[in-house]
Amino acid sequence: MAVTDSHLRELKAALRDTLSENDSIVNHAEATREEGGPDIQVEAKHIEGFRTNLAKARELREQIEALEGHQEMQDWASASHEPEVVQEAKEITASSVGQGFVDSDEYKYLNGGQNGLTMHVPYSVKGDLGGMWQRKDVYTTLPSGTPAQFGTPQRDAIVERAHRAARVRDLFNVQQTSTNLVEYFRVTGFTNNSATTSERSGSPETFTSYPQSTLTIAGAQAPVRNIGHYEVAHRNVLADEPAMRGIVDNELLYGLRLTEDDQILNGDGTGTNLTGITNAGVQVQALGSDTRVDAIRKSITKVALAYYEATGMVIHPTDMEQIELEKDADERHMLVASIAMGAEARIWRLPVVESAAITVGTALVGSFGIGATLYDRMEGSIRVSENHSDFFVRNAIAILAEERIALAVKRTESFCIVTGI
Repeated sequence: MAVTDSHLRELKAALRDTLSENDSIVNHAEATREEGGPDIQVEAKHIEGFRTNLAKARELREQIEALEGHQEMQDWASASHEPEVVQEAKEITASSVGQGFVDSDEYKYLNGGQNGLTMHVPYSVKGDLGGMWQRKDVYTTLPSGTPAQFGTPQRDAIVERAHRAARVRDLFNVQQTSTNLVEYFRVTGFTNNSATTSERSGSPETFTSYPQSTLTIAGAQAPVRNIGHYEVAHRNVLADEPAMRGIVDNELLYGLRLTEDDQILNGDGTGTNLTGITNAGVQVQALGSDTRVDAIRKSITKVALAYYEATGMVIHPTDMEQIELEKDADERHMLVASIAMGAEARIWRLPVVESAAITVGTALVGSFGIGATLYDRMEGSIRVSENHSDFFVRNAIAILAEERIALAVKRTESFCIVTGI
């Protein structure tokens, strides 16, 4: 761009000089007439020079217009993609969701005093609760100096509360929905009577018919459920951005994720609960006399016999510890080879999500994202208001975080619970 600008300046300067030369020729001719001559007398060399300069000026103008047109197209092309580039840059450079919140237009509008202290438009945390197909867990980078009390910077940094790193959501291909109820069909039974047949049966005039199979389909619904909670803070927190960021990062959004994990796995479908995978009537593999890893392998086989490919498993950290500490007859750890590789946790080639949300002694193996679908009606959003209870007179504000999700377990045979491990 700098080279183009420099070239344009040179061409425009040359055009001005050329036009100036022609102006001098015209002025000279006018001066000759004013001195009393009846006609304008122009020498042949001046006429030739005028024509040469005019042709040169036209050529320079065409070059200038071409370069300006090229530059205009470049500017337009850059401007047409600017929102996506800016948004992508924000997502890359933002140190935390909380930082993005305090930098948002919604927060600035609130902090400016318009509409009192009530957010009529929530701040949406796009992709915050995403998994492999969206963005991973939120990792906060707090400043080196964090206030111990609002408005008083201290040297001691906050020791963050430890967060559960793995998400059950990470195993799903999350879809979006714009309704409050997802309706779908579930295959509840299939009798396969397909067979080879002859062309005719008995007499030459009797043609053989194919056998009939039976497919049983039932309609089902997955209602969208709200998950949310709020935190109370003094109004002065609006003037202290690090404190606001800490509340958003460390408490509210993380709390949503904990409840989401529990609902996806253990929701009983009553009241406002989701119907979790473990309560959807999936297959079961008991430990019995098998080792833990053997029982898990048998559960993978059950999923495979239902013609699904297991894509992952969820297991409690305590049970994962027992599995990794299992030894063979020679007192050698059975999984030490894969641990030494330094790769992600895997058992029988499947990625493992260690989560305290699943019951101790239970593991869930399945075809996540195929046999079940997780829907986002509204991703994590944040709102702030003083219009609650007596908050206005107490200079208090409520900071609310919420999300809306639905879970449809469409093929129960694609999942298997391992019990007793």
